[in-house]
Amino acid sequence: MSTSAPIFTSPDHVSAALRGDGYALLRPHDLAALAGCPAAALAALEPSWEQLAPDNYLKDGGRYRRRRHACFVQDETGALRQVAHRAHWQPLEYNALHGGMHRLFEPVLAETLARPAWNALLAGVGALCTAARGGAARPWYIEAHQFRIDTTDGIGRPTPEGAHRDGVDFVAVLLVGRHAVKGGETRIFEAAGPNGKRFTLTEPWSLLLLDDASVIHESTPIQPLGAHGHRDTLVLTYRAGAFQGEDEPPR
Repeated sequence: MSTSAPIFTSPDHVSAALRGDGYALLRPHDLAALAGCPAAALAALEPSWEQLAPDNYLKDGGRYRRRRHACFVQDETGALRQVAHRAHWQPLEYNALHGGMHRLFEPVLAETLARPAWNALLAGVGALCTAARGGAARPWYIEAHQFRIDTTDGIGRPTPEGAHRDGVDFVAVLLVGRHAVKGGETRIFEAAGPNGKRFTLTEPWSLLLLDDASVIHESTPIQPLGAHGHRDTLVLTYRAGAFQGEDEPPR
């Protein structure tokens, strides 16, 4: 697996990159253009990461993860609506550590959802997903996760389940910020091949968009370089047909 600095994707080649490589990587200014909002509007979301709630479902006993969660549907016209708060669920085949659990996280705060950049981000990424599927209109079932991984206990694990798929169509990982940490390297592997890439996202509001069927991904642990070290991300998943769990056969 090769190590390199992030190689960003030209905005007009995102669909081709997703089809060919399984992922695309957008610079912050290209993300802002996609969302149709200024960089300052994205930055205005950042204080909400100071108000995340502890993740009480970590099976490794860690205290390093805080998060909030919300769900939306983007219809065939591109319009976005929030749906009733619901538990996050994944099957064991996609998350061997936390799969099979209905995890009801604290909701994203109303004042965060009211920020102009929030809906603009979700809708803009949804448009990329639609284009990557050939442009045919379809509803996207979207789950949004605000994460803070901290180093209070000396190490924080962004992906304690290891390299994985999420069981959706697309996964968007947006780096919101890093403070006084090392590590947190992004690793992407072919789902059905030997090749992989690894790089470290450092620019706030860089966007990594993954075709979940084509690649497996993980982020390596972070370690502190100073007090209150942490790494903040916004993870968005896009799934056609239904939220995960709604179309699963009875067990």
